[in-house]
Amino acid sequence: MTPAELSRTVLRSVRGAVEERELSVPVPARIVVQPPPRPGCGDYASNVALQLAKPAGRPAREVAEILRKRLAGTPGIDRVEIAGPGFLNFTLGDGALVALVRDVLAQGPAYGDRSAGNRPVADLVSADPASVGRVSTGRASAGRPGPGARAAVVGEVLERIGAAAGWAGRADGHPALVPVPDDLATLTARLGTDEARWILLRPAAHDPVRVPERPVQRESNPRFRVQYAHARTRALVRNAADLGFLSEPGGVGAPAAAGSGAEFRPAPASAHALHTLLAGHPSVVEAAARLRAPDRLVRHLEATADAFFRWHDDCPPLPVGEQKPLAVHRARLALAEATGTVLANGLRLLGISAPEHL
Repeated sequence: MTPAELSRTVLRSVRGAVEERELSVPVPARIVVQPPPRPGCGDYASNVALQLAKPAGRPAREVAEILRKRLAGTPGIDRVEIAGPGFLNFTLGDGALVALVRDVLAQGPAYGDRSAGNRPVADLVSADPASVGRVSTGRASAGRPGPGARAAVVGEVLERIGAAAGWAGRADGHPALVPVPDDLATLTARLGTDEARWILLRPAAHDPVRVPERPVQRESNPRFRVQYAHARTRALVRNAADLGFLSEPGGVGAPAAAGSGAEFRPAPASAHALHTLLAGHPSVVEAAARLRAPDRLVRHLEATADAFFRWHDDCPPLPVGEQKPLAVHRARLALAEATGTVLANGLRLLGISAPEHL
């Protein structure tokens, strides 16, 4: 279940409460759900009850309880809890995680890209920055000042993100950026294409660009960490093939104890955290286009890579030692493969390579 799907589910519960006269309020056009501000508060949260309390003339927690009862038992939602003054916290069931992984794998390069149906698959899967559009070097020409390396790269990436989000031609202008003194050719020669583009795209528009002396190929470098996470997902797929098994979405929790009546234990918190980030990818692309802020996509990829490594440590996707591949290994491999898909799709929008090996 993606944030957009959950938002529509909550909206239907509000509409139902109004139609059955449990609430007397105008039905909002949309409802915002987002990851909670701290761990332990479910997968998503919404302040819809607080927004409806005043027009309803009722305490926010009372409104929240009406909605909670309507949402309890909804397929894909494991728990709905009321927190604080009336926030609704949602914990998704493992079935929602499985459905998301299946959806990401089915869409592949098109996940999070509304323009994908209008382009050949070969264009979508290419990870070569040169194949996704050439940008100005940022140098001056014919006596006129160039746009600057940062503006050139940001402008080119925003065109691609805008097309992916369905915003092509709908946003005006580019953000006002703190410039960098070097042109793109100089930065590329010094840092390499991927690192140069990353350091230009990572800061928010009002923040300066910090240019390193040289690229650092270790996990302290966020760009390397994201690319390494992608390469790791591809290595897992290759290693699984060598062991004779493929991915199949399913429960990623450890096998349940004998006699428990369940096949798997519930997915750990790290799996739910990774699920939330994968599900949020299309929304992040849309927000980056709407706000003219490619740095939002950069930060989302960093968070996704970090969540992948935490989950990978909790739930090894490959059998260990003499262990035979089980259904849980196929399911974990599918989640790793879906993570690789999201990382590759995001890197492609940034014009940065998604290496198979690193």
